[in-house]
Amino acid sequence: MRKHCLSVLFLFLPALLWAQSGKVFDNLSLSSKILQSERKFAIYLPPDYESSQRSYPVLYLLHGAGDDQTGWVQFGEVLHIADNAIRQGTATPMIIVMPDANTGRRGYFNDMKGEWRYEDFFFEELMPYVEQTFRIKKEKRYRAVAGLSMGGEGTFVYALRHPELFSSACPLSAATGPLSMDDMKNYLQRRGLADASPAEMEAYYKRHSVLELISAMPNDQKRAVRWYIDCGDDDFLYEGNSLVHIAMRKKEIPHEFRIRDGGHTWSYWRTSLPAVLSFVSDAFHQY
Repeated sequence: MRKHCLSVLFLFLPALLWAQSGKVFDNLSLSSKILQSERKFAIYLPPDYESSQRSYPVLYLLHGAGDDQTGWVQFGEVLHIADNAIRQGTATPMIIVMPDANTGRRGYFNDMKGEWRYEDFFFEELMPYVEQTFRIKKEKRYRAVAGLSMGGEGTFVYALRHPELFSSACPLSAATGPLSMDDMKNYLQRRGLADASPAEMEAYYKRHSVLELISAMPNDQKRAVRWYIDCGDDDFLYEGNSLVHIAMRKKEIPHEFRIRDGGHTWSYWRTSLPAVLSFVSDAFHQY
Protein backbone atom coordinates (compact mmCIF):
# COMPACT_ATOMS: atom_id res chain seq x y z
CA MET A 1 0.00 0.00 0.00
CA ARG A 2 2.83 2.38 0.91
CA LYS A 3 4.64 1.60 -2.34
CA HIS A 4 1.43 2.34 -4.26
CA CYS A 5 1.02 5.69 -2.47
CA LEU A 6 4.60 6.68 -3.27
CA SER A 7 4.05 5.79 -6.91
CA VAL A 8 0.97 8.00 -7.04
CA LEU A 9 2.88 10.84 -5.35
CA PHE A 10 5.74 10.69 -7.84
CA LEU A 11 3.22 10.50 -10.68
CA PHE A 12 1.59 13.77 -9.61
CA LEU A 13 4.75 15.53 -8.32
CA PRO A 14 5.45 17.38 -11.61
CA ALA A 15 1.86 18.68 -11.62
CA LEU A 16 2.20 19.80 -7.99
CA LEU A 17 5.42 21.66 -8.76
CA TRP A 18 3.82 23.18 -11.85
CA ALA A 19 0.96 24.45 -9.71
CA GLN A 20 3.27 26.34 -7.35
CA SER A 21 2.80 30.08 -7.57
CA GLY A 22 4.48 33.13 -6.19
CA LYS A 23 2.57 35.70 -4.18
CA VAL A 24 1.93 39.39 -4.67
CA PHE A 25 1.10 41.84 -1.88
CA ASP A 26 0.08 45.14 -3.44
CA ASN A 27 -0.93 47.29 -0.46
CA LEU A 28 2.09 47.23 1.85
CA SER A 29 3.44 50.44 3.33
CA LEU A 30 6.17 52.03 5.41
CA SER A 31 6.36 55.32 7.26
CA SER A 32 8.64 57.86 5.62
CA LYS A 33 10.22 60.61 7.70
CA ILE A 34 11.68 62.13 4.53
CA LEU A 35 8.31 62.44 2.76
CA GLN A 36 6.34 62.76 6.01
CA SER A 37 3.76 60.22 4.90
CA GLU A 38 2.92 56.54 4.63
CA ARG A 39 4.39 55.20 1.39
CA LYS A 40 2.87 52.19 -0.31
CA PHE A 41 4.64 49.49 -2.27
CA ALA A 42 3.85 46.13 -3.83
CA ILE A 43 6.05 43.06 -3.69
CA TYR A 44 6.29 39.77 -5.58
CA LEU A 45 7.65 36.80 -3.65
CA PRO A 46 8.77 33.77 -5.71
CA PRO A 47 7.05 30.36 -5.46
CA ASP A 48 9.58 28.81 -3.07
CA TYR A 49 9.91 31.82 -0.74
CA GLU A 50 7.78 30.33 2.06
CA SER A 51 9.27 26.85 1.78
CA SER A 52 12.93 27.91 1.90
CA GLN A 53 15.19 29.80 4.27
CA ARG A 54 17.50 31.32 1.68
CA SER A 55 17.79 34.93 0.59
CA TYR A 56 16.93 36.13 -2.91
CA PRO A 57 18.11 38.69 -5.45
CA VAL A 58 15.87 41.71 -5.94
CA LEU A 59 14.50 43.67 -8.88
CA TYR A 60 13.11 47.16 -8.24
CA LEU A 61 10.40 47.56 -10.88
CA LEU A 62 9.18 51.14 -11.40
CA HIS A 63 5.78 52.15 -12.80
CA GLY A 64 4.97 54.96 -15.23
CA ALA A 65 3.14 58.27 -14.81
CA GLY A 66 -0.50 57.87 -13.81
CA ASP A 67 -0.03 54.43 -12.27
CA ASP A 68 0.99 53.48 -8.75
CA GLN A 69 2.47 50.42 -7.05
CA THR A 70 -0.33 48.28 -8.48
CA GLY A 71 0.41 49.10 -12.13
CA TRP A 72 2.79 46.23 -12.79
CA VAL A 73 0.49 43.94 -10.79
CA GLN A 74 -2.80 44.82 -12.48
CA PHE A 75 -1.75 45.71 -16.02
CA GLY A 76 1.75 44.24 -16.21
CA GLU A 77 0.66 40.79 -14.95
CA VAL A 78 3.90 40.49 -12.99
CA LEU A 79 2.72 37.45 -11.00
CA HIS A 80 1.85 35.37 -14.07
CA ILE A 81 4.91 36.46 -16.08
CA ALA A 82 7.44 36.02 -13.26
CA ASP A 83 5.99 32.63 -12.26
CA ASN A 84 6.21 31.40 -15.86
CA ALA A 85 9.77 32.67 -16.32
CA ILE A 86 10.93 30.97 -13.11
CA ARG A 87 9.06 27.76 -13.95
CA GLN A 88 10.56 27.63 -17.45
CA GLY A 89 14.06 28.33 -16.15
CA THR A 90 14.54 31.59 -18.07
CA ALA A 91 14.69 33.59 -14.82
CA THR A 92 16.03 32.79 -11.39
CA PRO A 93 13.68 33.08 -8.39
CA MET A 94 13.79 36.69 -7.27
CA ILE A 95 11.88 39.25 -5.22
CA ILE A 96 10.33 42.13 -7.17
CA VAL A 97 9.65 45.42 -5.36
CA MET A 98 7.24 47.92 -6.93
CA PRO A 99 7.08 51.30 -5.12
CA ASP A 100 4.41 53.98 -5.45
CA ALA A 101 5.73 57.21 -7.02
CA ASN A 102 2.35 58.75 -7.76
CA THR A 103 1.19 59.93 -4.33
CA GLY A 104 1.90 63.41 -2.98
CA ARG A 105 3.88 64.36 -6.05
CA ARG A 106 4.52 62.36 -9.18
CA GLY A 107 8.02 61.14 -10.00
CA TYR A 108 11.13 59.36 -8.74
CA PHE A 109 13.37 62.40 -8.11
CA ASN A 110 13.91 65.11 -5.54
CA ASP A 111 12.31 68.37 -6.60
CA MET A 112 14.38 71.42 -7.46
CA LYS A 113 13.72 73.18 -4.15
CA GLY A 114 14.47 70.15 -1.97
CA GLU A 115 10.93 70.19 -0.59
CA TRP A 116 9.97 66.74 -1.97
CA ARG A 117 12.83 64.26 -1.75
CA TYR A 118 11.55 61.05 -3.34
CA GLU A 119 14.96 59.88 -4.51
CA ASP A 120 16.33 60.25 -0.99
CA PHE A 121 13.34 58.28 0.29
CA PHE A 122 14.00 55.50 -2.21
CA PHE A 123 17.65 54.99 -1.28
CA GLU A 124 17.63 55.96 2.39
CA GLU A 125 14.31 54.47 3.52
CA LEU A 126 12.61 52.16 1.02
CA MET A 127 15.61 50.05 0.00
CA PRO A 128 16.90 49.51 3.56
CA TYR A 129 13.37 48.72 4.79
CA VAL A 130 12.51 46.05 2.22
CA GLU A 131 15.99 44.53 2.28
CA GLN A 132 15.77 44.11 6.05
CA THR A 133 12.11 43.02 6.13
CA PHE A 134 12.36 40.37 3.42
CA ARG A 135 15.08 37.81 2.75
CA ILE A 136 16.93 39.86 0.14
CA LYS A 137 20.61 39.58 -0.76
CA LYS A 138 22.17 42.99 -0.18
CA GLU A 139 25.18 42.87 -2.51
CA LYS A 140 25.18 44.92 -5.73
CA ARG A 141 25.46 41.75 -7.82
CA TYR A 142 22.01 40.66 -6.62
CA ARG A 143 20.22 44.00 -7.13
CA ALA A 144 18.68 45.32 -10.39
CA VAL A 145 16.34 48.13 -11.44
CA ALA A 146 13.87 48.38 -14.32
CA GLY A 147 10.86 50.49 -15.21
CA LEU A 148 8.64 51.85 -17.95
CA SER A 149 8.19 55.44 -19.21
CA MET A 150 8.56 57.68 -16.12
CA GLY A 151 9.89 54.58 -14.36
CA GLY A 152 12.32 54.08 -17.22
CA GLU A 153 13.63 57.58 -16.59
CA GLY A 154 13.98 56.68 -12.92
CA THR A 155 15.83 53.51 -13.96
CA PHE A 156 18.28 55.45 -16.12
CA VAL A 157 19.02 58.12 -13.53
CA TYR A 158 19.18 55.80 -10.52
CA ALA A 159 21.63 53.41 -12.20
CA LEU A 160 23.73 56.18 -13.75
CA ARG A 161 24.03 58.01 -10.44
CA HIS A 162 24.39 54.87 -8.28
CA PRO A 163 26.38 52.33 -10.34
CA GLU A 164 27.73 50.90 -7.10
CA LEU A 165 24.25 49.64 -6.17
CA PHE A 166 22.87 47.94 -9.30
CA SER A 167 24.25 45.09 -11.39
CA SER A 168 21.70 45.60 -14.19
CA ALA A 169 19.34 48.33 -15.39
CA CYS A 170 16.49 47.91 -17.88
CA PRO A 171 14.73 51.12 -19.00
CA LEU A 172 11.61 50.39 -21.09
CA SER A 173 10.04 53.05 -23.34
CA ALA A 174 11.89 55.45 -21.08
CA ALA A 175 11.64 59.17 -20.68
CA THR A 176 15.20 60.48 -20.80
CA GLY A 177 14.89 63.92 -19.21
CA PRO A 178 15.77 67.15 -21.02
CA LEU A 179 17.72 66.44 -24.20
CA SER A 180 19.64 69.73 -24.04
CA MET A 181 19.78 72.95 -22.03
CA ASP A 182 17.57 74.50 -24.72
CA ASP A 183 15.01 71.80 -24.00
CA MET A 184 15.29 72.45 -20.27
CA LYS A 185 12.80 75.33 -20.16
CA ASN A 186 10.08 73.30 -21.89
CA TYR A 187 10.88 70.36 -19.62
CA LEU A 188 10.39 72.52 -16.50
CA GLN A 189 7.30 74.27 -17.84
CA ARG A 190 5.62 70.89 -18.26
CA ARG A 191 6.32 70.32 -14.57
CA GLY A 192 5.19 73.74 -13.37
CA LEU A 193 8.72 74.96 -12.59
CA ALA A 194 9.10 77.75 -15.13
CA ASP A 195 10.31 80.21 -12.46
CA ALA A 196 13.59 78.34 -11.85
CA SER A 197 16.78 80.42 -11.93
CA PRO A 198 19.49 79.72 -14.56
CA ALA A 199 21.71 78.18 -11.87
CA GLU A 200 18.89 75.91 -10.68
CA MET A 201 18.15 74.85 -14.27
CA GLU A 202 21.77 74.00 -14.96
CA ALA A 203 22.12 72.00 -11.75
CA TYR A 204 18.90 70.12 -12.42
CA TYR A 205 19.93 69.41 -16.01
CA LYS A 206 23.25 67.90 -14.95
CA ARG A 207 21.48 65.60 -12.48
CA HIS A 208 18.48 64.57 -14.59
CA SER A 209 19.47 64.58 -18.24
CA VAL A 210 20.35 61.01 -19.19
CA LEU A 211 22.50 62.27 -22.07
CA GLU A 212 24.42 64.59 -19.73
CA LEU A 213 24.94 61.82 -17.17
CA ILE A 214 26.29 59.54 -19.90
CA SER A 215 28.60 62.28 -21.18
CA ALA A 216 29.96 62.83 -17.67
CA MET A 217 30.49 59.12 -16.93
CA PRO A 218 34.10 58.32 -15.89
CA ASN A 219 35.85 55.75 -18.06
CA ASP A 220 36.23 53.34 -15.15
CA GLN A 221 32.42 53.20 -14.77
CA LYS A 222 31.59 52.16 -18.35
CA ARG A 223 31.11 48.51 -17.41
CA ALA A 224 29.76 49.09 -13.90
CA VAL A 225 26.14 48.38 -14.92
CA ARG A 226 24.69 45.98 -17.49
CA TRP A 227 22.18 47.84 -19.68
CA TYR A 228 19.09 46.57 -21.51
CA ILE A 229 17.19 49.37 -23.28
CA ASP A 230 13.91 48.64 -25.07
CA CYS A 231 11.59 51.01 -26.94
CA GLY A 232 8.83 50.45 -29.51
CA ASP A 233 9.22 51.73 -33.07
CA ASP A 234 5.94 53.66 -32.72
CA ASP A 235 6.70 55.07 -29.26
CA PHE A 236 6.62 58.86 -28.89
CA LEU A 237 9.77 58.62 -26.74
CA TYR A 238 11.79 57.10 -29.60
CA GLU A 239 14.07 60.15 -30.00
CA GLY A 240 15.51 60.20 -26.50
CA ASN A 241 16.07 56.43 -26.47
CA SER A 242 17.77 56.54 -29.87
CA LEU A 243 20.02 59.41 -28.77
CA VAL A 244 20.93 57.52 -25.60
CA HIS A 245 21.87 54.49 -27.70
CA ILE A 246 24.06 56.64 -29.96
CA ALA A 247 25.69 58.35 -26.96
CA MET A 248 26.46 55.00 -25.35
CA ARG A 249 27.93 53.67 -28.59
CA LYS A 250 30.16 56.73 -28.93
CA LYS A 251 31.19 56.47 -25.28
CA GLU A 252 31.80 52.71 -25.75
CA ILE A 253 29.42 51.77 -22.96
CA PRO A 254 28.29 48.14 -23.45
CA HIS A 255 24.52 47.82 -23.69
CA GLU A 256 21.69 45.91 -25.33
CA PHE A 257 19.37 48.10 -27.41
CA ARG A 258 16.06 46.76 -28.69
CA ILE A 259 13.59 48.37 -31.06
CA ARG A 260 10.51 46.20 -31.52
CA ASP A 261 7.15 46.65 -33.18
CA GLY A 262 4.81 48.54 -30.87
CA GLY A 263 3.98 51.75 -29.04
CA HIS A 264 3.68 53.13 -25.54
CA THR A 265 1.31 50.41 -24.32
CA TRP A 266 0.94 47.74 -21.68
CA SER A 267 0.79 45.08 -24.37
CA TYR A 268 4.32 46.14 -25.33
CA TRP A 269 5.63 46.16 -21.75
CA ARG A 270 4.11 42.77 -20.94
CA THR A 271 6.21 41.32 -23.77
CA SER A 272 9.27 43.22 -22.48
CA LEU A 273 9.12 41.86 -18.94
CA PRO A 274 10.19 38.24 -19.66
CA ALA A 275 13.32 39.53 -21.42
CA VAL A 276 14.04 41.84 -18.48
CA LEU A 277 13.74 38.98 -15.98
CA SER A 278 16.08 36.84 -18.08
CA PHE A 279 18.60 39.67 -18.51
CA VAL A 280 18.86 40.55 -14.82
CA SER A 281 19.06 36.84 -13.94
CA ASP A 282 22.28 36.56 -15.92
CA ALA A 283 23.99 38.83 -13.39
CA PHE A 284 22.28 37.10 -10.46
CA HIS A 285 23.70 33.80 -11.75
CA GLN A 286 27.24 35.25 -11.97
CA TYR A 287 27.41 35.16 -15.76
